[in-house]
Amino acid sequence: MAEQYDVSPTEKKELLDRMKRRTALREEFLRLSTNPHRHSLSEGGVVFDSSLQRYDALKATSREYFKPTFKTVRFGLLGVVIPMFVFGYAIKRDRDYKECLYRTGQVAYKDRRFKFI
Repeated sequence: MAEQYDVSPTEKKELLDRMKRRTALREEFLRLSTNPHRHSLSEGGVVFDSSLQRYDALKATSREYFKPTFKTVRFGLLGVVIPMFVFGYAIKRDRDYKECLYRTGQVAYKDRRFKFI
């Protein structure tokens, strides 16, 4: 590992421990996934990873355990519903303004952006 001067000795020890664990897990995964004698029907040729299984189970059942709170409702309103209405209103207002200009003759037909040829 390269010399780092902004890391305390305890942080450096933790980083080295994580690196060792990551290397050991990588080696175990490669050993299991490249084993030529591991072709039974029960395993399916795939290395079982418990953390991925937990993540998939969490994603599959997240709607069953969802509880609406003020924070999630606020996120839904401010992040989804209100921007949709504001954007829709801005588009409608712009189209109505252009339609008014076209119908009153303030914009010549040749200067319109969308027209029949």
